[in-house]
Amino acid sequence: MSRKNVKERGRFLKNLRGKDKAGLREELTELRREQFNLRMASASGQPARPDQHAKVSGKIARVKTVLNEQRSAK
Repeated sequence: MSRKNVKERGRFLKNLRGKDKAGLREELTELRREQFNLRMASASGQPARPDQHAKVSGKIARVKTVLNEQRSAK
């Protein structure tokens, strides 16, 4: 993993931890919509970058992790 990716993930997590529960749910909905669109694009035969699927899945996992952290902190 490159340093650039590590820094991007750190910024993404800082941004997520600064959001409230509604903001996190909105982010999760947006990411799931993007994941769905990627699946539909690949199913219809449109060329898509295969790394995008993994990136979106990772971001969804991070959002869920932050939601669970906030839930257990209460």
